[in-house]
Amino acid sequence: MSNQIPEEVIEDIRKSNDIVDVIGEYVQLKKQGRNYFGLCPFHGEKTPSFSVTQEKQIFHCFGCKKGGNVMTFIMEMESYSFFEAVKHLADRSGIKLPETANGRENSLSEENQNIISAYEWLTKLYHHLLRYTKDGKDGYRYFKERGITDETIDEFQLGFAPNIKDFTATFLEKKGFHKQLLVKVGILTLQNDDTVTDRFRGRVIYPIRNHLGKTVAFGGRTITDQGPKYLNSSESDLFHKGKILFNFDLAKKHIRKKNEVILFEGQMDVISAYQADIKNVVATMGTALTEMQAKLLRRYVDKVIICYDADYAGIEATYKAAILLQSVGCQVKVARMKDGMDPDNFIQSSGADAFRTEVVEASDTFMSFYMNYLKKDYNLSLEGDRIQYIEIVLKELAKIESPIEREHYVKELSNEYDLMMDTLIDQIQTHRQKSSPPKDKREKDRYTNNGPKQYQKRKLLPAFHNAERKLIAYMLQDRAITDKVQEELGASFNIDEHKIIATHLYAYYEEGHPVDVSMFVEKLTDDKLKQLVIEIAMLSVYEEISDTEINDYIRIIRSESNDMTSIKQLKQEQRLAEQQKDPVKAAQIAMKIIEIKKQVKH
Repeated sequence: MSNQIPEEVIEDIRKSNDIVDVIGEYVQLKKQGRNYFGLCPFHGEKTPSFSVTQEKQIFHCFGCKKGGNVMTFIMEMESYSFFEAVKHLADRSGIKLPETANGRENSLSEENQNIISAYEWLTKLYHHLLRYTKDGKDGYRYFKERGITDETIDEFQLGFAPNIKDFTATFLEKKGFHKQLLVKVGILTLQNDDTVTDRFRGRVIYPIRNHLGKTVAFGGRTITDQGPKYLNSSESDLFHKGKILFNFDLAKKHIRKKNEVILFEGQMDVISAYQADIKNVVATMGTALTEMQAKLLRRYVDKVIICYDADYAGIEATYKAAILLQSVGCQVKVARMKDGMDPDNFIQSSGADAFRTEVVEASDTFMSFYMNYLKKDYNLSLEGDRIQYIEIVLKELAKIESPIEREHYVKELSNEYDLMMDTLIDQIQTHRQKSSPPKDKREKDRYTNNGPKQYQKRKLLPAFHNAERKLIAYMLQDRAITDKVQEELGASFNIDEHKIIATHLYAYYEEGHPVDVSMFVEKLTDDKLKQLVIEIAMLSVYEEISDTEINDYIRIIRSESNDMTSIKQLKQEQRLAEQQKDPVKAAQIAMKIIEIKKQVKH
């Protein structure tokens, strides 16, 4: 498929999509030295092991070993074919693909392509009905009464499904869609008499989009007495309530910019906040926050502000979400909502500025929230309940790493319950000593020099092996070094994979290509070889290296090659001595072999 797109167009697309910017749309990257680091999106981790180098336009995970360039990343992340990755990046950078590039490859099944197409048609139809027709006036009035502007209605493509039994079915059948598929994904509902009706009829429509902005489901809210009040599309390959966050596609750039996200329960909360220019906002899909959603947020931000309803159910959901978010490494804060209010009510009644200052910016730390949350289970006027409450709070305080933060809450307890601070601190220290599992330290130090020996117990490579890796690393960043190595060493590397890489690199430069690791990797067809090149390219090497050092590497490689040749010849002589029944000579040869091996080792 790639041969339908000229190579120079592919290179223009790759160069127009800086790898740090592209990966930054999926992972929160922080610069450390010359590289950027973040949590790997391909495997679960709490300590960043995922490295991106802007200079070389490549990425590499030191945990799961995945690596590649910007094309590879998009293919891995989105399960795209090469053509789809090229098209995605071309669209992102505004480059038009040639008309000859007719990409027939599609990572989605034909059924899923049809589902997305059906939702696309319906999104446009329902939105048009809401904004411009009499059939949608009830839905339009509903949003207007909720304070939603036309601009916001357009941005979220809000719609209305007429209360007509076969309206949607007739429309989609004329577009060539089959009833069975529409029933399967919950656009239509099959009745007992085998007829179908519109699942969302008489409801305002909230399109639910995936992270790429494609509508994959609908949320529908009744504006009459019909039940249930809220209704979502059926789950499918494209729509899992536990994976998708409402508005994530629009919010993610604002989330990255602020390095915090506000998590709501309802779609209207998100829409009202977004309209009020608070745009780093997402919501769960009418269910409790899942571990997958928590991990998704952690990849993007350090801080999550939970802003759920201030009723009993909302407070319970807040506690569960906070515990889950903390478990994946998020810093959690809890917004202060007035009793009985939800964020949408607050914004409509008090305005955007009040919501920002009185709710979001005044958020409590998790510990403050927890101390208040816990009080509902105890009668603090009773001595026994009071002691039990304080014990539980102290156990939670023992989990806090910051001594200053711990002391802050200890002072609160000391003042509120007239207890000695020293006594409370001693109890916290006792809890900390008991609850310091080695496992946590292993996880914390996993990718640092402080990690336990069992994780770092990587087999030390022989000197010649390291010399070959370092030499190739310099060859990848300097054409002149490659020419020197080609002349003096050719393909006489000792490791087979290194021979193949060197040979490919000689050919790559001879074809007139520039020094560009990302481009070189794209030319390789073997995935294992690609990963090895990325791993070698990520080695720490000097920008400039002397001829003396390069000669040293070549000498070590040649020496190993010569030593191995010598050992091979001696082994043949040893076998001959044994066949001739000359044990003394065989033993002398064996000693020579051992001596050469010792020299090689050191």
